[in-house]
Amino acid sequence: LRVPLTSPARSGRRCCLSLRLSAEPNFFSSLSVVRAERPSTRFSSPSFSLTFFDGRRSSPAPQVTVNGRPPPASRRMHAVVRFFGAFLAAAMLAPASGMQKVISQYGETIIVPCNNGDNKPSDLIFTKWKYTKDDGSSGDLLVKQAQKDDAKVSATDGYKDRINITDTSSLLITKATLGDQRVFTCMVVSINNLDEYPVEVEVRKRPSAPEIKNKASQLENDKLTPLGECVTADANPPAEIIWLKNNKTLLNDNKTVIITPNIATDPVTGLSSTKSSLQYTAGKQDMTSQFACLVRHVTGPDQVTAPVAFSIHYPTEKVSLQVVPASTVKEGDNVTLKCQADGNPPPTSLNFHIKGKKVAVTGSGVYTLSGVTRADSGEYKCSLPDNDKIEATATVTVTYLDLSLIPSGRVLKKYGESLEVKVEKNSSSEPTVTWTKNNSKLEKQPDFSKLTYGHAGMYVCEMSVAGIKRSASFHLVVEGIPVITRLTKQRSTDGKNKVLICEAEGSPQPNVQWSVNGTNSESSYVNGKATYRLTVVPSMNLTVTCQVANNLGLDSKTINVSSLIDDHVKEKQDLPEDEDKAKLIVGVVVGLLVAAAVVGIIYWLYMKRRQGSWKTGEKEMGTSEESKKLEENSHRPDV
Repeated sequence: LRVPLTSPARSGRRCCLSLRLSAEPNFFSSLSVVRAERPSTRFSSPSFSLTFFDGRRSSPAPQVTVNGRPPPASRRMHAVVRFFGAFLAAAMLAPASGMQKVISQYGETIIVPCNNGDNKPSDLIFTKWKYTKDDGSSGDLLVKQAQKDDAKVSATDGYKDRINITDTSSLLITKATLGDQRVFTCMVVSINNLDEYPVEVEVRKRPSAPEIKNKASQLENDKLTPLGECVTADANPPAEIIWLKNNKTLLNDNKTVIITPNIATDPVTGLSSTKSSLQYTAGKQDMTSQFACLVRHVTGPDQVTAPVAFSIHYPTEKVSLQVVPASTVKEGDNVTLKCQADGNPPPTSLNFHIKGKKVAVTGSGVYTLSGVTRADSGEYKCSLPDNDKIEATATVTVTYLDLSLIPSGRVLKKYGESLEVKVEKNSSSEPTVTWTKNNSKLEKQPDFSKLTYGHAGMYVCEMSVAGIKRSASFHLVVEGIPVITRLTKQRSTDGKNKVLICEAEGSPQPNVQWSVNGTNSESSYVNGKATYRLTVVPSMNLTVTCQVANNLGLDSKTINVSSLIDDHVKEKQDLPEDEDKAKLIVGVVVGLLVAAAVVGIIYWLYMKRRQGSWKTGEKEMGTSEESKKLEENSHRPDV
């Protein structure tokens, strides 16, 4: 079929269209256009290709063939004309539209939609999928006839065994690779229309976990040093690497921090590997710094390496000397001197200056003074072996305390004598002094200018200074001839006995001897004072003697003790005298009360009589004679 046309781009020029129809069972299913002289207006479809010819150029007469032979003259002519008109309108007059994009993951199945499923008109003939090759030409993939369930795969390249079509006409491509990043076109052919839906496919691949390689063994202070390389592989599109220090982004300043990225592509898979090299100028403050690298990609969350720390090398600028223990050092203790340098790595050898002598110590930087004495107190130093000006000093103070007490041990003194106590001390500082007697604390040092039996006992002097305690003691014994200080008697609480009490002083403890026997005897001895009690039941009057004695002498006293019978008689005799005295006292009191009452009555009668004379009309002052008599009576002495 030859149809002359007018080019819409160049007016006046004529074109002709040549169609060739194949002889498949469905006449229109494999319609194709054989050639196009104007590539910009070429339209490819599942069943035909269209070629325009310049009208001024000679060409063989166009014809329509079926299976290589001309078809019957009127056979399906109307259908051909209708189809051609629809195709021409779609191919030359339809405006361009935006292209849909599909993103898939590497290795997974790609689903390429055909107009999002809205692609089955009522007069659908077939659906065809094709793709754009690397050279820009079109390649067929498969055709799905409207009347058939299965699609016919026409691809002969790597897509042959990887493609299929769904019920919604979507193209399925298994095992996605980067080679699938191209444009796939769905052509929907119906009796009245021809539509194409191009879809761009992008395949993404998440990068591998980042790893820091070629890490530096150490970093030099104030020196630009390669720190390491952060590597991530097999990504599409290429991944971005970011260096972190203490969880903060390191920025490239091309001076102290230099970051060099590099991206390489695998020639087989097309996947990208990203490497980032870091050069870093470290300082002392980076001894505690943590370095890591982060990979950022469009496929998901960031991936971060485990933090890495580096040793920073720098020379020693100062040393320090530490005394252990730092608290009180006592005589006999072991003292350790620790010399530390601030360089990294620390020096392998250090010098200690011990009492004017230089001692070299290798490795540990530790020197020990064993069993120190007060003579070890003083200043100590340590320094670098190659530079004595870099040194450190420390002072060692050894605490000590000496105590001497005179007298000591057992001290025997006589009653009334004096005792001089001397305390001598030698200490690193003023000590605290405490005195005790028989484990009871004393307020001050005891005074023994005149000894008594109460001074006897165990005396302890204790001193302490900065963790050291010293003590000394003596046992004071005061001796004397026993002396009876008091001898008394009293009746027992039930009145049936008499108790004799003899009190004496003396040391050693005196023994007691009574001149009579008793029913019960008791004794006690405290601080040189003895108390002896004897219970007796005297049937007659007695003279009782108490005698006390020790190895130094003796003393005695006597007391008269009446019998219990005489005591009862005397009590009865004494009772009437007591009653008469009581009666006399009562009588005197009653007499006085009666006399006072009589005087009161007389005075009352006298006053009443005078008031009666006033009522009878007598003058208040009386007659002159009466006045004189009254005056005379008032001046008379009492008889």
